[in-house]
Amino acid sequence: MKFNVSKLKEMNNLDFEQIATWPFEVKTVLALLTVILSLSTGYYLFVKSTLPTLNETQGKEPELKRIYQAKYRIAVNLAAYEKQLARLQSDFSSMLKSLPTNNETTGLLDDITLVGTSAGLTFKLLNWQSEVPKDFYTELPIKMEVTGNYHDFGKFASKIAGLPRIVTVHDFEVSPNTDTLTLQIQAKTYRTSLNKQLATDHNRTKGQQK
Repeated sequence: MKFNVSKLKEMNNLDFEQIATWPFEVKTVLALLTVILSLSTGYYLFVKSTLPTLNETQGKEPELKRIYQAKYRIAVNLAAYEKQLARLQSDFSSMLKSLPTNNETTGLLDDITLVGTSAGLTFKLLNWQSEVPKDFYTELPIKMEVTGNYHDFGKFASKIAGLPRIVTVHDFEVSPNTDTLTLQIQAKTYRTSLNKQLATDHNRTKGQQK
């Protein structure tokens, strides 16, 4: 059907009650205006107000993708992470067992004395110093003064490192005597109140994994 633009001039004379008899051209223009008005109204009422939220969400998209990728990599390697965590827990539990308890600190001095004398050293001083509290452990300093030669000192340090309980040595000071050398050392061992609790937690975790 050919669109006759001249028919649009009759719009001012048309009766809305006789809309069924309106020319095709007038009905077409009216339908287009109705569609445009509906779309414009819908845009301003429903779409425009959501645009800031859409822009904000689009701005977060790259970060959300990075988070998803990171979590996906963790999920893919979850079994390996669990094995690594179990190994770390086991190693940490073993380290805690190397820290002396209250009942073992006296025996530790005997162990150090035995190690020193077997290395050929003579003890002039071996005393506990004041405890130094830390966040979750207590530092137990030991003041030592021994006499011997360089070779004996080396054997002593090696045997100290081999003790079943953790003992570290600090602040070496060597001074010569007539026939020997005097070595002053501050050794440190450590005590923690977490030993029993962490060991219990580790055993409970192993039981749950079974």
